[in-house]
Amino acid sequence: MRRSLIIGNWKMNGSQATIVSLVEELLLADVGEDVEVVLCPSSPYLYLLKTQLHGSDIAFAAQDVSEFEVGAYTGEASASMLLDLGCRYSLVGHSERRELFAESDEQVARKALRLCSAGLTPVVCVGESLSEREAGDAERVIAQQLAPFLEGDGADVLKKSVIAYEPVWAIGTGQTATPDQAQAMHAFIRGTIAVVSPELARDMRIIYGGSMKPGNAGELLSMPDIDGGLVGGASLKAKDFLAIIDTVKYLVK
Repeated sequence: MRRSLIIGNWKMNGSQATIVSLVEELLLADVGEDVEVVLCPSSPYLYLLKTQLHGSDIAFAAQDVSEFEVGAYTGEASASMLLDLGCRYSLVGHSERRELFAESDEQVARKALRLCSAGLTPVVCVGESLSEREAGDAERVIAQQLAPFLEGDGADVLKKSVIAYEPVWAIGTGQTATPDQAQAMHAFIRGTIAVVSPELARDMRIIYGGSMKPGNAGELLSMPDIDGGLVGGASLKAKDFLAIIDTVKYLVK
């Protein structure tokens, strides 16, 4: 059985004071064993989370990683540095990185390879824009984003990764894919991976990242191919984030 994964992506939000307060609230709750919880702060606050989360069941992760291993790459952080700090995961290929910083599918795959080589788990984000969905191109776009992971070194990386499906049109817009729409795309992703390995497709965690909130988490997380959430705005409010975690625990029971 795939263990549920709930990741809070704080993006470029927060301060030392707000993060300390938020994490203190999260640590008072009983997360339980049925769900894995991960927090992704901006990089300046990674060490703060390392300190606050020490000894807890909540992990912390980076929002991005360099495609390079070491050297003169000012402003970059390598996978080995993230491992040294205590990260277990890192996001790669988030839609904002693809759109705002022009990251290519191949670059995302190289970053994921660096993470795997260092012993971290990549959370590979894929998703389509509104225009691509309205044009009927959603599946083609997702397949193209997954293509570098379906052969050679990419296939080995995929075995150690989590996939996060994030419909770009449902991020920060107030729109959310219906549970049936989300399930259909998760099933498509699983089916695409099954071409490489049915066993991998069966065991891989595929999580949903399109404006998940307490009000829609139950319907989304009850879908058979949705194994958790990459939560944005709701993860900045302890009450909302804990409500989503509690939804997972309720569904497991």
